[in-house]
Amino acid sequence: MALLDKLERKFRNLAIPNITLYIVIGQAFFYIASYAGQLEVSRMFLIPSRVMQGEWWRLIAFVLIPPATSIIFVFFGLYFFYLMGSALEGRWGAFRYNAFLLTGYLLTVAVAFLQPYGAATNVFLGASVFLAFAHLYPEFTIYIFFILPVKIKWLALITWIGYAVSLIFGDWQTRIFVLASIGNYFLFFGRDIWWMMKTGRRKMAEQARTISGIREAFHTCTVCGKTDISHPDMDFRYCPDCGGLGYCMDHIDNHEHKKKQ
Repeated sequence: MALLDKLERKFRNLAIPNITLYIVIGQAFFYIASYAGQLEVSRMFLIPSRVMQGEWWRLIAFVLIPPATSIIFVFFGLYFFYLMGSALEGRWGAFRYNAFLLTGYLLTVAVAFLQPYGAATNVFLGASVFLAFAHLYPEFTIYIFFILPVKIKWLALITWIGYAVSLIFGDWQTRIFVLASIGNYFLFFGRDIWWMMKTGRRKMAEQARTISGIREAFHTCTVCGKTDISHPDMDFRYCPDCGGLGYCMDHIDNHEHKKKQ
């Protein structure tokens, strides 16, 4: 990603190190405030019509919406989000991780304003972090509630299936939020996915040839098309005057250069 490299060289000092920790602290704070009855989480939703009426804090507050209402789910969700975000920042560096989050944030805000009276949350933004982590660490094992072991690649597969269902059967608002949530994912991993698809296609072709017993011929007669596979007992010769063309023993003595000798 040449553009990202240029931006990093120019603006790396603007990156916020350990930004995941600040997000987790913010979500924990607002969970405690809502649990104590001091805050209605609905006031944190990104509702564009309310933003245009002066409730500008929604542009930031929706990122800090707590992940769930149960304290067990909140603790596990915040812990896992911190683990994933820290791993991504450690892999990419602070600037690239910031850029990934910022891209997802801007896409979410942009599609939210397509329906001014709708309400957007940070669910899809958090899911993009999850998918990025699963892409880089597919064999990572998480312990749901610190008990049940599950490979993260299988949870990512379930997420992708859910997205596919939403794109096919969901309303148009759900569809655009799904597309926004995976937009930054494909921006960062599109080239890797394309390479994996090409590699996978080549491996499938090789496996198909192996299963069917098909292999490429090493020797082929230019005249009749016999090969060392179709006629394993046949000998083949090559004529330097023909540019290295091959002939079976039935035709090596009959071609024009041989006749001239």
